Amino acid sequence: MARRYDLVVIGAGTAAMGVATRVRAAGWTVAVVDFRPFGGTCALRGCDPKKMLISGTSAVDHARRMRGKGVAGEAHIDWPELMAFKRTFTDPVPELQERTYRDKGVDTFQGRARFTGPNTLEVDGEFLDAKHVLLASGAEPIRLNIPGEEYLATNEDFLALEAMPRRIVLVGGGYIAAEFSHIAALAGVKVTVLQHGDRMLKHFDADLVGWLMEKFEALGIDVRTGASVEHVEKTDTGYRVGASADGTKISIDADLVVHAAGRAPSFDALNLAAAGVEVENGRLKLNEFLQSMSNPAVYAAGDAAQKGPPLTPVSSHDAKVVAANLIKANHARPDYRGVPSVAFTLPPIAAVGMTEEQARASGRKFRKQIKKASSWFTARQSAESVYGFKVLVDEETDSVLGAHLVGPHVDEVINMFALAIRHAITAADLKQTMFAYPTGASDIGYML
Repeated sequence: MARRYDLVVIGAGTAAMGVATRVRAAGWTVAVVDFRPFGGTCALRGCDPKKMLISGTSAVDHARRMRGKGVAGEAHIDWPELMAFKRTFTDPVPELQERTYRDKGVDTFQGRARFTGPNTLEVDGEFLDAKHVLLASGAEPIRLNIPGEEYLATNEDFLALEAMPRRIVLVGGGYIAAEFSHIAALAGVKVTVLQHGDRMLKHFDADLVGWLMEKFEALGIDVRTGASVEHVEKTDTGYRVGASADGTKISIDADLVVHAAGRAPSFDALNLAAAGVEVENGRLKLNEFLQSMSNPAVYAAGDAAQKGPPLTPVSSHDAKVVAANLIKANHARPDYRGVPSVAFTLPPIAAVGMTEEQARASGRKFRKQIKKASSWFTARQSAESVYGFKVLVDEETDSVLGAHLVGPHVDEVINMFALAIRHAITAADLKQTMFAYPTGASDIGYML
């Protein structure tokens, strides 16, 4: 006999928690299903554990930059100790998450969920009837469809390494490749990045990425753009990656090959066809309320919805929207204005709002401030050679259209520009603000 719920949530990450707890507080019966440990990508396999590792590698990077400037000795990474530090955060998460659900009266199921009808699901032999279903199942590495793809390690595998190999090849050139290459290089690994496109970090400003590539070179990271990976094979000593670039064949031996070529929702196991949930070009067909256009009982949030950038704050925002629409009928719409994005390289690179190309395409008249500011105090006090910005301001309204930053503290400073974009704070307002000095934010007035 099927168990009945007002809402069944598939996935147990940020969006799932946000919707499940709000809807349960409104008196609904709720169940959450996940075949992985509860906690989701960000807490267990992404943002948080990655940042825990960066805490160690950034300390080593800083110490090395300051050598000869008052800091003596050779800092280095003890990888097992750093991983143990990471696990102090990640290991307790699943139990804490499940306890939170239990304490709030939310039922939890461990297993794979698949639709058997528009409102019915099966979870490892147990059947659930749901008035509504939320798809919050996150994303998985995309299929590359190359021979030997099964040998590729995932981001999850990298973040669980008990020991660092001597040689790593990263396939792809986005966030994962950029961040993991810096972590690995500072842990003493020989790193090669094979990027199909003509540059890394295509979602960030090309000028600033160009400045950041100086740090890749300084760390000894071998970045090969225009390189298409064709196969991966197992060898007696590890793996061999075959690729081509400009008509030339490339062969690189490695102890670990990491998939860093992008992620997307994987809906195959959910049997969406049985629920009548339509997918087009790999995306759920959703309306403005994050509701399935073909099955109104189904909503989606976060990476599964793919309506906003694939970032944790977007998942949280989507959760608020979906919960509001479930409880009080459709009325809330997501608002993705001013969502900042950061790649936690060393130093980080950050962006919010329009790119220069988007600003030009919009037809607006705007002024552009761009400068490589390695001589500014913010860079010099931390002995960091990579620091710069590009800021776009509307000439007529004085509103900030976009901000692109690279260097020390920009992962925090970008939030001020995000605030300005989302809440219509003008460039003049920002320039008149008295920020604490000397801080990264105290440079904002000079960026405008």
